[in-house]
Amino acid sequence: MVNYEVTVYTTNCAFAATFNNVYIKLVGSKGESNCSWIWSIRGSLALFRGEVAYFTVSCPKSLGTLFLIELQKQHFLFFQDSWYPSRVEVRSPEGDTYCFPVHCWITDREVHRFREGKALKAFEETHGLAKHARKQELIGRKKDYCWKNWEEGLPHCIKNESPLSLPLEVTFSFTKDTEFLLTAVTGDVKKHLKQPKKPLEPWASIHEIEQVFRFKSSKILDHVQEQWKEDEFFAYQYLNGVNPIMIRRCKELPENFPVTDGMVFLHGQGSLTEEIERGNIFLCDYKRLDDVTANTINEKKQYLMAPLVLLHNRGGKLMPIAIQLKQTPADDNPIFLPTCSEYDWSMAKIFVRSADFQEHELNVHLLRTHLLAEVFAVSLLRNVSMVHPLYKLLVPHTRYTLQINILARLALISENGVFTQFAASGGEAMITIMKRSLSAITYKSLCIPDDIEERGVGKIPHYYYRDDGLKLWDIIFKFVEGVLRHYYGSDDMVKKDLELQDWIQDIFEHGFLSQEKTGIPQKFSTVAEMTKFVTMVIFTCSCQHSAVNSGQYEYGAWMPNTPISLQFPPPTTKGPKEHIMMETLPNNSTTAKGMSTMWLLSKESSDFVPLGQYPKEYFTEPSPLDEIKKFQGDLSLLSADIKKRNDNLKLPYTYLDPEKMENSVAI
Repeated sequence: MVNYEVTVYTTNCAFAATFNNVYIKLVGSKGESNCSWIWSIRGSLALFRGEVAYFTVSCPKSLGTLFLIELQKQHFLFFQDSWYPSRVEVRSPEGDTYCFPVHCWITDREVHRFREGKALKAFEETHGLAKHARKQELIGRKKDYCWKNWEEGLPHCIKNESPLSLPLEVTFSFTKDTEFLLTAVTGDVKKHLKQPKKPLEPWASIHEIEQVFRFKSSKILDHVQEQWKEDEFFAYQYLNGVNPIMIRRCKELPENFPVTDGMVFLHGQGSLTEEIERGNIFLCDYKRLDDVTANTINEKKQYLMAPLVLLHNRGGKLMPIAIQLKQTPADDNPIFLPTCSEYDWSMAKIFVRSADFQEHELNVHLLRTHLLAEVFAVSLLRNVSMVHPLYKLLVPHTRYTLQINILARLALISENGVFTQFAASGGEAMITIMKRSLSAITYKSLCIPDDIEERGVGKIPHYYYRDDGLKLWDIIFKFVEGVLRHYYGSDDMVKKDLELQDWIQDIFEHGFLSQEKTGIPQKFSTVAEMTKFVTMVIFTCSCQHSAVNSGQYEYGAWMPNTPISLQFPPPTTKGPKEHIMMETLPNNSTTAKGMSTMWLLSKESSDFVPLGQYPKEYFTEPSPLDEIKKFQGDLSLLSADIKKRNDNLKLPYTYLDPEKMENSVAI
């Protein structure tokens, strides 16, 4: 008779304990144990939350190399609860220790199989039972995680229409659930009001907005309120605001934007042609918003323009020099300039900032982070076994993504959602803009080094999104390469890894709708190809999402800087008056809804997990664990550098500080 010492770790989270009877079976290369009741003198307290419990499983002879355990939970009388073990460790009579990561809820009486922690690709499986268990796992996952065509022409999503129908392993924790609801309540419209105002009345003045609303202040929000009219701050937001990927170098003026030297250079003191050749002229073109049907809010037609904005780098300072609010040049579509009257120029910038809100929310934020992250997650959960190295590497970067996206489809972009009801691009325009955006996405645009090069913005001064983002890309790439090289010693191993190939094929088909022009890989042939793509996935789910999400309230709560809708058409001639500007801005009701939503979308929960931290330990081997430590060290050094730089900035850029970035799209 030989004894196996079994240690069971129960996760320290709400409701993780079980009072039911739990049974375990050990499976090795030379046989399997009987199904043994996990019993302790401490009784049910042995499997209490956060507890470590010790048991012994006796067998007539050695089981050889352990590769699998089976866990089964039985009712205690008529009481059935949920149990969340984090891992099981087994010490064999030969002195070897085996670790079995679990990290999932066990709620039923079914047999649940978990593999030993060593990562294995499918073609490396040698034992018949291991192959069978792997096959059954993926069959079950394909039933649990099904694709749905949410809207024709857009990325597919998880079929589940309610968080309650999701498998427990991908839902919010009790803490996240509670705090998310609390944030929604405390961010409610009424909480922002200092004094009553009729919801549909126009604003009398900018000062009145300050008088009516109570802001959750921050250094950045205070700066936005003070500087929102200033040209320098207007341009700065294209570099370090919530939409830092819009700006690109202008290599030649578009034919539909007839700006002349005389317009932008007084007294002949410059030449657009020369400045373009020097790389000092930049363009922001909102053509995806052209000719869409703007929303109707409170039975009042709204307005949405597709402006073109020209910016000039003057000795290290980026400034706007020309704005055209519609795509087609015409007498009733004047080009606005900084030399125009204060109200003319301010009005033009307000229409641009409103257009930027729509472009940011629908393309840069929703489509390019949330929806793509969901595609990456669903494909991973459907096609890749838990014992696969890719699963272990990527699953932490899928945390909460499926539930947050379901909530977005229910509460934000549904027929009665907040965005649909109160944004200028809500409703019919929303789908049109997102379809156009998807058709314009390329693989290069998702990889920040390629994107920076393609947009020609490598030399703009004070572009902290670029500076921090490129460093993060390199750090993530180094980490991913280190982990994957450990498991893929040759390109041939990549080619014959069918789970890996199914993963990328599903992404190409369901995320990018099989559009070859995107440049998204349909298969992997080399370790290098796989490494770059996995780096992009992690960067998108953590860094890019943080860059375009975390500052929404700080840059958008002061409504004149980010109007979510506009109630009057743009001026067709120069010379508007202040009252027209105030009547154009969204009313009290729309303003409050926008503020509340931005507060909700920017508020992290207390169970936030920063980039590079892995409280759920999926890897157990020394090499990937060493790579994780090096990854964390590199991120820590970058965080320190960013903080040091920010100490000397009037307006700090914190959205790509690794300590402030979540591992996944979780909000």
